[in-house]
Amino acid sequence: MPHDPIVFARDGSVARLRAIMAALRDPDSGCPWDIEQDFTSIAPYTIEEAYEVADAIEQQDWPALQGELGDLLLQVVYHAQMADEAGHFSFADVARAISDKMVARHPHVFGDESREKSAEQQVNDWEKVKAAERAARAQGGVLDDVALGLPALMRAVKLQKRAARVGFDWPDTAQVLDKIAEESAELVEARDTLTQAQVTEEMGDLLFVMANLARHLNVDPEEALRAANAKFTRRFRAIEAALAAENRRPEDSDLIEMDVLWNAAKAVEKGNAAG
Repeated sequence: MPHDPIVFARDGSVARLRAIMAALRDPDSGCPWDIEQDFTSIAPYTIEEAYEVADAIEQQDWPALQGELGDLLLQVVYHAQMADEAGHFSFADVARAISDKMVARHPHVFGDESREKSAEQQVNDWEKVKAAERAARAQGGVLDDVALGLPALMRAVKLQKRAARVGFDWPDTAQVLDKIAEESAELVEARDTLTQAQVTEEMGDLLFVMANLARHLNVDPEEALRAANAKFTRRFRAIEAALAAENRRPEDSDLIEMDVLWNAAKAVEKGNAAG
């Protein structure tokens, strides 16, 4: 079939992107791979693209961010196209719903409420609106709409925040630290006496409490772990560089030597930070 002329318009409109996606999904003339996809098969790409957006932001790579935002936008268009084909909803429905939601959740911008609020108060107001929306959808449970597809660490924090809003929370970090000690002991016991499945369960319990500690300390555990990953990567690359200067690789070294090189890289980082 002839393609919609907008496909070749070379403009930046969402209409063009939607026309391209419709052409790719056309059962007679589209791309065989795109035609075969469904919500389940595309969902992992959606998650991956969101992380690549976050990675570009963390690296402050603005040209890369432009491209990654485009990739993420494509995911929205892809899901909306499949929904339209199935008669669930259209792209316009998606845009209308989020626009209505943003207006409703910002009465201090689009309504009569005062803008003289702290960020914390605005977050509290936001949560009240969301609670009312859940009630209107007959979602009675406190945890009902915490998405299952979130990364586990992020979901743990969201679950804990929801429970805390109805009083199910430790009052301070002391009790959380006690619980970490308890879960650590249980993990050691499981390692020594229990099955691998039970070890996995105890490891999950410990990670869940660690996420709770981060929440009590006002630390985003995802952000903290990303920073720790980046630190580990930098220092291990410093080990590789030091060994490469002697025409060696990590497998040509041993733990004692690499630990010395690690500490040297750590000292350099701390010196640079102090300077």
